[in-house]
Formats: sequence, C-alpha cells, structure tokens
Amino acid sequence: MNTLRLLPLELGRLLKSRLTRIIVLLTVCSPIAGLILYKPASASTMLSVYLANPAIAGGVAGGILFALLTVFEWDRVGRSRTDALIDAAVSPLIMALTRLLAVLAAAALTLGLTMLVWLPVSVKFIGSVFDGADYVLAYLIFMGLALPLSILAAACAYQFTRRTDLTLVLYAAFAALSLTVWADDWQLCWLNPCVWALSDDFSNYRIFRSAAYMRLTWLAALSGIWTISYLCIRQYGKGLPTSFLHSARKLYRPFLALLLLACSVTAYAAQPLVDDSNPDLTAMTFYEVPYAEGLICTGRSAQVFPDTSAGTVSGTATFHFQNTSGQEQAAAFGINPGYDVSSVQANGTNTPFSVSSYQEYNEAMLEVSIPSEGQVDLTIEYGGFPQESSGMASMQGGAEISTEYLCLENAELSPRLLNVLPDENMYPTVIEITLPSSMTVIPFGTSEAQVVAEHNDGTKTWRYESNSTGGILYAGDYIREDIEAGGITIELYYGRRHQSVMEAAGAADAVKAVVDYCTEHYGPLSFGTGGTLKLIQSRVTGGGYATNGASLLDEADFTADNLSDTGKGGAAGEVMIHELVHQWWGLGNMFDTADGTTPWSAEGLTVYTTYRIVKELYGQSYAQEHYIEQWRQAADDYYLNFYVRNPEYLESLPTDKQLEITNSLAYVRQYCEMPLKILKAEQLVGGEEAMDQILYNLFNRELDLTYPYLTYQDFLDACGLTEEELNLDENISL
Repeated sequence: MNTLRLLPLELGRLLKSRLTRIIVLLTVCSPIAGLILYKPASASTMLSVYLANPAIAGGVAGGILFALLTVFEWDRVGRSRTDALIDAAVSPLIMALTRLLAVLAAAALTLGLTMLVWLPVSVKFIGSVFDGADYVLAYLIFMGLALPLSILAAACAYQFTRRTDLTLVLYAAFAALSLTVWADDWQLCWLNPCVWALSDDFSNYRIFRSAAYMRLTWLAALSGIWTISYLCIRQYGKGLPTSFLHSARKLYRPFLALLLLACSVTAYAAQPLVDDSNPDLTAMTFYEVPYAEGLICTGRSAQVFPDTSAGTVSGTATFHFQNTSGQEQAAAFGINPGYDVSSVQANGTNTPFSVSSYQEYNEAMLEVSIPSEGQVDLTIEYGGFPQESSGMASMQGGAEISTEYLCLENAELSPRLLNVLPDENMYPTVIEITLPSSMTVIPFGTSEAQVVAEHNDGTKTWRYESNSTGGILYAGDYIREDIEAGGITIELYYGRRHQSVMEAAGAADAVKAVVDYCTEHYGPLSFGTGGTLKLIQSRVTGGGYATNGASLLDEADFTADNLSDTGKGGAAGEVMIHELVHQWWGLGNMFDTADGTTPWSAEGLTVYTTYRIVKELYGQSYAQEHYIEQWRQAADDYYLNFYVRNPEYLESLPTDKQLEITNSLAYVRQYCEMPLKILKAEQLVGGEEAMDQILYNLFNRELDLTYPYLTYQDFLDACGLTEEELNLDENISL
C-alpha cells in the first residue's frame, strides 16, 4: 500500500481518537494564554495585545500539544506490541511518512478551526483598526508554522531514539532553548518568534516577512533532520546503522536531506533582513574618515523609487563636486547594508568604487574615486531590500515599506556623504520620490513636498528641497488636519485607519488646547519653525523624536487601550492631551530614565500639566475628582503595599515576579506620587502662577550639552525646596 492510499485512512483514525480531539480543543483555546499569561509583544497597540500575543501563545502551546500527540502516535504501535505485525503489512518507511502527513493535516485543520473561532473575538477586541490580512498572516505565521515545526522536532527525536522518555526530554530542551536562551535571537527562537509590536494604523509586512523567513529556515532544517531520522527507522530487526545504510541505498533520500540542510544553513547565513553592524555603539569609524583635500560638494539630488509590493527601494543619486586639487580624490558615502550599488559614473564615465564589508550604525561605506577634473557630476545607482540594525533585531519593523507606510532614514533614502565639505551654501538637496497616489509624502523637517507629476500607473512623483547630507522621509496613507494654536499652524498627520479613534478622542481640540496652554505657560517648542510644526504619527517605534519643524508621535500612544488609561486622564481626549504634553516634557525637555527607582520622570510633569489643562477646560471639581483624588488613593495604596513596607520579601521573589511588581509600583510613583509632590510644591512656592514661572524658567534654561536632562534636583533648586519638604506624609490642602 502506498502513502496516498493510506493517508485518508490514517487521518480518519487519528481524528476519531479521543486524545486527538482533546489536543485539538486545547489548541483552539490556547490563544487565551496570550491575553492572560504569555505576552511577548510588549507594545500597547491593539494588534499587539489582541492579535500578536494570542497567535504567538497559540503557537507555543499548540506546538507543545502537537509534539505530545506526535510522540504518543509514534509510540502507539510499539506500546501495543503490534509493531512486528504492522511492519509485515506496511513498510515502516511508508507508515512513518503517512503518520507524519496525517498529524500535519490534523494540525492544519486545527489551525483553520482556531482562526474561525477567534475571528469574531479578535474583531470585537481590536475594534475599528482590525485588518483581515493582518489577522490571517498573524495566525498562519505566528501560530500555524509553529505546529509543523514541533511535529517534525518530536518525530525526529523519536525516530532517532525509539524511546518516549528520551524523546520528551530532547523536545523539552529544544523548546526551552527557544523560550529562554534564544528568545531574543530572531533567527533561533523557532517556537516563539521575536515580535515586539504590530502596527494598528499601518501595514506589518516587514515583521511578517521576518517571522516567516525564520520559520521557513527552521522548516528546511527540521525537514532535513527528519529525512535523516527517517533513514534511521529500524527495519528487518536491524539496528540504527544497518537500517540507515539500507534506506540510504536510494540516493535521492540522503541527497534530499543534505539539500534541505544546505538550504537552511544558506538561508540562515545569507538572511537579508538584518545587517552586521559593529555591536560596539561607541565605535565612530565612519566619522573619523579624513576629509578629501580640495574637494567640495555644491549640491545633490536623488530620484527614489520604492517598490511597495516587494518592500524594496531603487534610486539614482547625483552629487555635484568641485575638485580644486588637480588629482583624483576618494569620496566616502554611507549606504544601507541591504543595498547593492549597480553603477557609479563621473561625468558620464564609469568610475571605480567599492563597498566595505565593515558596517556601523546600519551603514556600509561606499568609496568612490573622483577624477581630477574641476567639475564632476557623480551619479550612483543603488537599490535593494533595506536591512535593519542588528542591535535592534528583536524589534524589527522600522523598515516597513508598503502602500500604507514607509520611513526612509538617511542612507536608506540616498547614499549619505561622509568626507566632503560643502561650500558656503552647505548641501542644497532636491529629492524626488515616486509612490502610489494614495500615499502622502512628509519630509521630517521644515521642507514641504509637492506633487510634480502624476503617472498612468497610479503613482505620483513628489519633490522637496532640503539642505543636509541625509534626511528622513515619511510617507503613508495619512489624513492631515491643520490646527491654528499657539500662534503657529500645527499640521497633524495620522493614519487613515486611526481616523475614528482620533475623532472620538477629539484630536484636533486636544492639540489646540495643549499647544495654546503650554506655549502660554512654558514657551513655544524650540523645534517649531517658520510658523508651522508637523506632528506626524509614526508606525509603532517605541518612542518619538523631534527636529526643526517636525515632531514624531508614536502610534502606540494613541491606541484605544492607551486612550482609556485613567492614569493619564479621565477620558480619551484627556489622554490625548497627556501624550501631546510630552512634546514639552519629554521631547522639549529630556529626562534621564537610567534610574527606575525614583518617581522623577517626564510623566510627573506631564500628568501635572494635563491636570492643569483639564482644570482650565472643565473646572476645579472635575479635576479634583478625576485627578487629585485618584492620585491620593493610588499613593495611599502604594504606601500600604506589603512589598513597599517589607522590601526584603520582594527580593526573595522570582525575578519575573519582582519585575512585575516593581513596574506596577513605579507606575504609581511616576503617575500619581510625583504629581502630588509637584502639587505640594506649587502650594509651597506660592500658587499656580509661581509654579508656572518656575516651569517656564526650567523649560527655557540653558542646557548643559554633556548632560542635557532635567533632573529632580534642578526642580527642587528652582522651587527653593528640599526633597524632604515634598514628602506626602501631610495632607495637601486645596
């Protein structure tokens, strides 16, 4: 009997088994663990919390369950002592392949059932930002591919050892490596892929590509190992070596195993997603390249063509040089390690170039020979799949390129000039980028992009001018709102998927309230120039940053869950206010986060400022009920907490429990205790006007560039108070 005839019979028998049904039921329920116990995706986006975590947890739990089923099924014949009878009727090799295919088919059916059961649950919890493509890809890649990997691993171990106990030990060790030692290595964590966040508002193809690449690499590896173990299946009462030699007589079998293993090793070594940058973050090799003598850059331009389907970039960069040295010079450029340079021409003639194997800060060095001619137009053709920094390999996703979003930074956008000085005009730059018509191009800075051409293929070419050696460009399916506030025009950009959430939170009103209040009380933001300021919602990045004319808003700060966080405000609009206040306390003034034991952070002043704005908007009684009373209750509970009063017991807990408790306590100290301390300081210094003047002076103070952070001592000194005077052992009168 051949495998195709046996497979329906074996699958039918397997599905009738009570154990199989229990395994299927538990696997279908296993995503619940991602909502309660196992939450590897740490971002607060709705898709991270209600899609990534359940899918990954389902993959881990389901993989382990199907590994147990595999071991049980492989040992069933030997356990019932019918192996000799079965082997006489069907070749052990055919039976092993049939069993494997049957269990894999059962896993596929279980995955389909899981996706059907969890679809309405996911739609309900995720809400308006639910996306069907993200749902299908997350369950197929994060959960679906974990099941065959576990099945193959367990089958390999059993076919090598023929012992249930040893198989379980080997599988447990292999799974434990993925969950512990390899958990932060995106290529090795075969059971629990490194997925720190999924974006609600934009696409997630980059992280799906990364997880799929890792899973397919392991699938090739475990398929190769399974093929070897398949050759080791005992036949004719012989041991492992003799059985292996007998089965390997058909040369295609060992050849297939070697081919699969070779493909796996090659895929692992040649992965295109992450670079090989020097892990030493103090290295500054590229900044130590000596400047070319007598060579001046008078301007540059680039035509950039992202392929939003493939996630790649191609482009042509042109640099204009004046060479007064009378001899050849070497110009150095930084370029993304994932890009290939196909051509370099000087004044229309090919010129020598090389790209170094050494990489630093997500750049490789491109060196080009500049001829001795006085005027040189250097044209560089480049392109490829942009790689992300190896230092952030466990937080991939920043290099997302799709019809909904892209961010091209510095060497990802165009080769970055390293060692050529400019003339008196610095580096005048013209960038043109061609993208689908649905996308809006937003240069991160004072530049404004304009559409200069529309094409028949549904794309547009945008152009903007700047003056730098690099630059950052955002583009996506954005909605723009112009808001007059604080004497300037705020250009608010947010993702179209997020429109209903932002409208429900009153984004425009919140922006106006914050900018008007903070500008009046603390002064304008230093990075607002020319009467305008862009506020750009980015794909989830883990933080924001600012430059002249633009500031970034991390989408994780504006998720539905975050906007319902009562620790930041009484309603969604107030949480929106809280997050926008961080433009002043957090970006406009930085805080050192190195010491997690102190309540002093950007959150204290931000919560206090939010309270003041809400008090002005809704009155004293509302602010008292939704802010001060909640702060007091949380602070009282904090000081009564068992582990606060008995810290020695906290130290005896497991590390993960310590971290969970200390994070919870740190939240209370930063969001509740510190605002109460600032409120007490307000009373001690003479009231709100006096505190406003103190904060105005702190916001506009002259920075020490060696340590530009606003410290607690700076605050105390400005108030003329000591730390002891702000202890909360006395009631705060209002």
